[in-house]
Amino acid sequence: MQYAILVLWGVLTLVFFLFNVLPGDPARMMLDKREDSNQLAIIKKKYGFDRPLGEQYALYLNDVSPVSLHHNTPNSFTSLSNGKYQFKRLFSIADYTLVFKAPYLRESFVRTGTPVSIIVLETFKNTLVLASSSIVIALFIGVILGVISALYKDTFFDKLVLFISVIGMSLPSFLASIIIAWLFGFVLNSYTGLNMTGSLYEVDDYGRGLFLQINNLILPAITLAIRPLSVIIQLCRNSLLEVLSMDYIRTATAKGLSKFLVIFKHALSNALNPVITAVSGWFASMLAGAVFVEYIFAWNGIGKEIVDALNKLDLPVVMGSVLFISLIFVIINIIVDLIYGWLDPRIRLN
Repeated sequence: MQYAILVLWGVLTLVFFLFNVLPGDPARMMLDKREDSNQLAIIKKKYGFDRPLGEQYALYLNDVSPVSLHHNTPNSFTSLSNGKYQFKRLFSIADYTLVFKAPYLRESFVRTGTPVSIIVLETFKNTLVLASSSIVIALFIGVILGVISALYKDTFFDKLVLFISVIGMSLPSFLASIIIAWLFGFVLNSYTGLNMTGSLYEVDDYGRGLFLQINNLILPAITLAIRPLSVIIQLCRNSLLEVLSMDYIRTATAKGLSKFLVIFKHALSNALNPVITAVSGWFASMLAGAVFVEYIFAWNGIGKEIVDALNKLDLPVVMGSVLFISLIFVIINIIVDLIYGWLDPRIRLN
């Protein structure tokens, strides 16, 4: 757990200083063409842009930390009376109060008054749906093809599957997105009924609000699944071949156990360890936002949101999104360690 906290702190520090040395003044961008010296001063004071960079970092760290220190003066930047924080008081020291609170990622510069946490969670839900669909497709098909390929090693089917998986691993996601969107969403649209672009929810043409559009999920999910599917096939095949050559598998076979039982009860559980590693890495990267896939298919996920925020220099959204993604990476790695222990008791013993 201590390593997870250090990783998150390191990411927060790197992202903060990296984006705060970028050219451009966020306060001026927020005013756009309505620049006024008085308004500029008010915005800089409100968001802390008039403070030294080190003090800005300390204030941001205090905002995102679950345990934070706040000044009791109503007009101070960290005052609890400004309505920014949802908190529970722990204790007070002189003019300061220590509280336990939900991390505060501040407000968007572009969407004035909109908390970054709301923006991140809204877009992350779409990315979660897309990534989960993609990894299920990749895992289900990849394990099946990998097992069959291992059982029929060096046959035409095995060589064909390996050839296709190599092409899948070599195909850049932006190129695959363009080809699949053009082919199935444009050329073959009359047969597939699929759109080139679109998100999970679309606006109703008659003003009746948002409606679910599952068809828009199919193409980006398949596109995003291509590379992890290719990796899973090869990992599953090679790992299973290695496990099948071990002594305990030969012993189980010699005892008269059926081939199905030997493979799926004794061999596959141990062969899946490298597959789980690959799945966790790919799933984490998908949750981080498959930027090219989301942007080309106009899928309103966190990757597309980060690109839009970078174009508009909306720093709180970018920093909040990256920090949230890092948290997801840490959580997924912890879950993977637990799954390892469940699949292989030897890991629990260590």
